[in-house]
Amino acid sequence: MAKTSSKGSGKPIPKVKIQLKFSPKQGEELLETLKSRFEKNKNRHKGLEWTDVHTKLKSHPKKMSSLFAMESSGGEPDVISYDKKTEEYIFCDCSEQSPADRRSICYDEEGQQKREKQGIHPGGNAVDIAAEMGIELLDEEQYRELQKFGPFDTKTESWIKTPDDIRKLGGALFCDHRYGHVFTFHNSAPSFYAARGFRGLLRV
Repeated sequence: MAKTSSKGSGKPIPKVKIQLKFSPKQGEELLETLKSRFEKNKNRHKGLEWTDVHTKLKSHPKKMSSLFAMESSGGEPDVISYDKKTEEYIFCDCSEQSPADRRSICYDEEGQQKREKQGIHPGGNAVDIAAEMGIELLDEEQYRELQKFGPFDTKTESWIKTPDDIRKLGGALFCDHRYGHVFTFHNSAPSFYAARGFRGLLRV
């Protein structure tokens, strides 16, 4: 795991850039990508049909923007469940490793600001980037549910939604998959690593 030292030169890491806008052509390409992934990974959504998902997506253009952001940042989103109560399809970042273009980030804005006051500049923070994308940061339970379709994060790590009592004391949580098991760890919220990003969830 590549660690960014707090005693480094302070050279800024490129900020994470999120793409929400897309052309009609890019929109059609995204739908084709999602359809192909859906058909290749039916174990993630047994009993669900792409035609139903496609119809739902067509009626929610803002959700398409979120999916475009997930896809363009390396998340490889796919449907992992269906909420019968809310009648929503649940998309999640299913890339084998933590999304490549969402790494080297702190946990939240407070952590990021603390780091920048030290003259060290991360690529952003997971909480704000997820909000910008219109997606939810996975919590520990959701992360472990995702791993039933895995393994994911065998070489990387992903920040997860951290309980308030832990965050108030300066900490934040992240998870990975090693040695055939899912592990939950803690770090200070200002920490950031080249191998740590985050995974998100989108309800459509």
